[in-house]
Amino acid sequence: MNDFQLYSSVCKELSQKLTKRYSTSFSLGIRMFEKSIRAPIASIYGFVRLADEIVDSFHHIDKEKYLQQFRQDTF
Repeated sequence: MNDFQLYSSVCKELSQKLTKRYSTSFSLGIRMFEKSIRAPIASIYGFVRLADEIVDSFHHIDKEKYLQQFRQDTF
């Protein structure tokens, strides 16, 4: 397994765990989709979840600054 494959595998695992831990109903809903698209949907959820956490949970930080950084990091 090369470095990119390892990184991709770990990201996939983390996204699936994050989805299951944060949203039982959403993770159950993903099972309704074809198996080939479940991991990509969980990955999108994991990405959006981080942005949502910045807004909803990180009250001790400059949210605008961190959202801007998150946006820049995305591109």
